[in-house]
Amino acid sequence: MIGAIADDFTGATDVAVAFRRAGLRVLIFFGIPADDLELTAADAIVIALKSRTIAPDEAVRQSLKAGAWLQAHGMSQLFFKYCSTFDSTSRGNIGPVADALADLVGAPVTTVVPSSPGHDRRQFMGQLFVGQNLLSESPMSNHPLTPMTDSFIPRVLQSQTERPVRLVDIRTVSAGVNAIAAALSDAELSGDRYAVVDAATEDDLRVIGAAILDAPLVTGAAGMASGLGIARARGLGLGEMESDDSDPVGSAVSVVLAGSCSARTLEQLAEMKRSYPSYRLDAVKMPDPDALADAALAWFDSERPPTAALIYSSLPPDELRATQEALGAQRASEILESATARIAQGLIERDIRRIVVAGGETSGAVVSALAVSGGVIGAEAAPGVPWIYTGSEPRRALLLKSGNFGDKDLLVRAVQPRQPAKDLA
Repeated sequence: MIGAIADDFTGATDVAVAFRRAGLRVLIFFGIPADDLELTAADAIVIALKSRTIAPDEAVRQSLKAGAWLQAHGMSQLFFKYCSTFDSTSRGNIGPVADALADLVGAPVTTVVPSSPGHDRRQFMGQLFVGQNLLSESPMSNHPLTPMTDSFIPRVLQSQTERPVRLVDIRTVSAGVNAIAAALSDAELSGDRYAVVDAATEDDLRVIGAAILDAPLVTGAAGMASGLGIARARGLGLGEMESDDSDPVGSAVSVVLAGSCSARTLEQLAEMKRSYPSYRLDAVKMPDPDALADAALAWFDSERPPTAALIYSSLPPDELRATQEALGAQRASEILESATARIAQGLIERDIRRIVVAGGETSGAVVSALAVSGGVIGAEAAPGVPWIYTGSEPRRALLLKSGNFGDKDLLVRAVQPRQPAKDLA
């Protein structure tokens, strides 16, 4: 069985749906489950952490605890999931966490595969591309917490670890499973501990997945989870999962909570604001998170939206810089995440049953505030963005969207009224 550890909540849903699409039975947990939890049958278990931007030592501690839990519950392979844009800084957290997990499982060589063609992320000769642009020339270069200014992933990873890193480039991947396996064996003999592997297509990822099927530790984005999941499903004699659009919540008022400042989220917000009422959280004018949340909820109560509403703190780069200069980047982030979490709690108190969240950090804050321990993975609203249905009554629907995911109409589609379908329980 595969045990996955994701460094944020949207990444966890992304990897869970990749495994599910491959035909595996998947359970997802937000945070590390209790030791005495009774598990239903599964081929893969995903644990969502909120460790991408916390202190490296704490990220390592949480990840090791999750890894130990997965091992104790029968997972024979660990998968460390990070973003397909390799979001990190020179301090980590990808390198330190990968080092710790490799030691935990005794991995001689660990593959590093950030490519995810389904999300338009591809690596060629070690250079990571976002669409047609190098990572360093994409909007990720302006990320408020993890600006990515270098596209050469072996060098980015090497800045975070003292262990030797090598590149397995597209020429080896194109040569097939045996060539990749030979390159990994050579890396082990040479003392290299990490192999950053190119991939430009879904077929490349399937080939890599077959080559590393028995590796004790694999790291990568959701694309690699898909390739590995397909290889695992074939080994189990399973076919790809048939689509299931069942929705136990049905038509209900929807609220979008957006904190991501990515270019794609800003486009999606612009589309939504044309048709639905919206409210902006302004931390400069109101730096008290409780007061900020109370004002937003008062607006929601007065607005009484019949179908959907938007509450957001997302800003374009110039306005974001001004906010960070006024409050400090860390304080601004803490104020807005805390306020958004409180708003989510207030929405549940108002019996809002469908919540869409844009942004990995924002998703983590909301899910934690609502004490959602896990759920059933439903249909995808966009590639890697599935609906999650809570198990207890009243059933609620969550959509956790990574900042850069989805087309410009995703949020508008997500809040459109729908009819109830058969219960997923």
